[in-house]
Amino acid sequence: MSLKISRILHAGYIFETGAAKIAFDPIFENPFSRNCHAFPSVQFDLKEINELQLSAIFISHYHDDHCSMESLNLLDKETPLYMFCIHEEMFTLIRELGFKNVFSLKLNQSVRIGDIEVIPRRALDQDVDSLFQIKHQGLNVLNVVDSWIDYSTLDLLKSEGPWDMVLWPFQTMRELDVIAPSRALEASRSLPPEWVQQIKTLNPKYIVPSSCQFQLEPWSWYNKAFFPITYKQFQKEISEALPRTEVVRLNPGVSVEINTGGIKQSRSLAWIKPLGEQNVDYDFDPALIPPPTQEIARKFPPLSEAEKSRVLEYCQKELIEKFESMEPPEEDYFFKTRRWRLTLFDNDGKAFEFNYLLKDSSAEILEGSSSIPIGWTTEVPLFKLYAALELGEALTSMYVRINDFPFSEKIEEEIQYADIVEDPLIRCLFNGVFGAYQKAQLKEIQQRKSEHRI
Repeated sequence: MSLKISRILHAGYIFETGAAKIAFDPIFENPFSRNCHAFPSVQFDLKEINELQLSAIFISHYHDDHCSMESLNLLDKETPLYMFCIHEEMFTLIRELGFKNVFSLKLNQSVRIGDIEVIPRRALDQDVDSLFQIKHQGLNVLNVVDSWIDYSTLDLLKSEGPWDMVLWPFQTMRELDVIAPSRALEASRSLPPEWVQQIKTLNPKYIVPSSCQFQLEPWSWYNKAFFPITYKQFQKEISEALPRTEVVRLNPGVSVEINTGGIKQSRSLAWIKPLGEQNVDYDFDPALIPPPTQEIARKFPPLSEAEKSRVLEYCQKELIEKFESMEPPEEDYFFKTRRWRLTLFDNDGKAFEFNYLLKDSSAEILEGSSSIPIGWTTEVPLFKLYAALELGEALTSMYVRINDFPFSEKIEEEIQYADIVEDPLIRCLFNGVFGAYQKAQLKEIQQRKSEHRI
């Protein structure tokens, strides 16, 4: 009656019994999502992963740290793949990768794989995320993945208890705060109170501090500004709130066996090789001063002349066309005419500056000097803007810097409540765009196959 649970990386797990072996959100890349490095560090044996015999694959949602074409491409394409996603296009992409048995998960509808039952549950953002309830011969496990739980779902989950184990996303991450660090509020270094209350409601026997298990590039200032929660803090707060609940840390490759009588260590996954110290922890520094974008841009390789031209032409023409094709910004701040300054930095630190006049749904480039004060600023490495245009780069890895600028007193009064994600560049790059990362991966995989045939 034992259920073996092994951590892959981030939100990835293998659930295994004598009759079934299921992978959840499998990621076999280090780094993954362009710049997410395994923390603690590990190496994957891709040859052994190629030989895995899985009963099924389950994917909770389409974000690139959960659904990666490069990782899926390592697996047997005959394996049934189940995914929660409201966009049919993602299922088409997975079929183009070669998977033949691809199924769309429906909330609260059970899927049985051997002697394991998987039930997708509704997350707070029901257009994106899902949770997984996993049952096996009297055992009841909740994989929260990295979503938030609304209270109607919590009521359902409470009625589904008792819970043997909960895999809980312990890291809050400051994804928007690092984009506008000079305007960010002070970070809380404790678990959100609603999380603690929800965990108390679930009252599991065991809880695993789950996603996230990564850091950014070794040189990145994000490593001390992005991750405010530590494993130590998670352990402390859970122990205080639920003294009978045992916190079980699962590093990549580590396995446990759980049954109705208890839990014990099991043989680790042979295809995940630990590199260095594994019981590492996060180190948040609220006093850290972010390096300027110009300095960050020097960390990236140079673009070719053709690639650079692609970016500059986008800023001169396509960006304006995209801005004017979208619905007007919902943010009150942009109801007024604003001067927006976009600055790109190449790997030598050279600046390429564009000034735009934004009015309603129109945009035009301002040439020369202007009496209109700057009302919004965006900075980004040239290399990263190219990656967003051509390689599906996500916002969280672009090192965009917004409004790091001393505006006039009047504008400072108006801008303090403005929504960062209404930034014109962010809107132009990401509004209405779906699956850019997976599409870029699929294109690269297909190109490799074509070159191999030649």
